[in-house]
Amino acid sequence: MAQQLWFLRHGEAEPHDARADDADRRLTERGEEQSHVAGRGLAALEVTFQLVLTSPRIRALDTARLACLQLGSDFVIDNALSGEFAVDDALELAAAAGDDKRVLFVGHEPDFSQVVSDLTGARVDLKKGGIAAVRMTGSRRGELIVLLRPRELVRIAAR
Repeated sequence: MAQQLWFLRHGEAEPHDARADDADRRLTERGEEQSHVAGRGLAALEVTFQLVLTSPRIRALDTARLACLQLGSDFVIDNALSGEFAVDDALELAAAAGDDKRVLFVGHEPDFSQVVSDLTGARVDLKKGGIAAVRMTGSRRGELIVLLRPRELVRIAAR
């Protein structure tokens, strides 16, 4: 089991009616900046990941690409993150990473907040471009160790 599960919600994206297919919605300029800042913030905190997994939806894929540029990390596309991502999916993917690893998931709401809640019992509101992290304390339990909004990441990234 991975020691820590990190969740990065994609940055701000085009409105729902901007594209015929929701999966093709792109990041706005603000969303691109949120993605850069998330990566810079994680880098400033000296957080490294052994595995980064992203949804194939364009807005998440671009978020992963921009954040990973700042982290010097590669990422892997996983369809499980595309929608209806649940705690069992997170645990299965984390187990594949190996013991005592740090895994970053890049994807969507409301899935991420629900997974964090299922693991920790905490009620979180993960903002676009925001980050949550869970330290696993058992096979299906963890504790919330980080919840950062984009404006907090801006301050961290500026250091």
